Amino acid sequence: MKVEYVNPFITATINTFQTMLNVRLTAEKPALKTLPFPTFDVSGIIGISGDALGSIALSFPRLVALRVVTKILGTTVKIIGPEVSDAVGELTNIVAGNAKKDLGDLHISISLPNVIIGKQHQISNPRGAQSFIVPFKCELGGLALDICLKTE
Repeated sequence: MKVEYVNPFITATINTFQTMLNVRLTAEKPALKTLPFPTFDVSGIIGISGDALGSIALSFPRLVALRVVTKILGTTVKIIGPEVSDAVGELTNIVAGNAKKDLGDLHISISLPNVIIGKQHQISNPRGAQSFIVPFKCELGGLALDICLKTE
């Protein structure tokens, strides 16, 4: 996977959190993903098709997901329920949409978001595709961006 295809997703994630939550994200060192499991228990996933196949996922620990949704809604959210699913799905959709416009000559379509809640859920990606994890830190806690794009 080319770095010029990863950076738009990192930038979109940082910008989305700044705009939607007024929260500053700090990206940590990206790493090659070796397991099919997301980093955390609540994941918003967007499928990608067209000139590239794969997916992106925003993955949150349960507590961080609750904090993020509380910040978005302006009211305390204490349980993982429909509000969390809707907000995580929408954040993932915004990140994917914003990144899509900065992918240059790569013409892609993005799916509707799916949100999966639970330990060690799996994300299926095209055979032979590399997947990268980009950890982020912020005042609400840690989260991760999982990027998998196969362009050949």
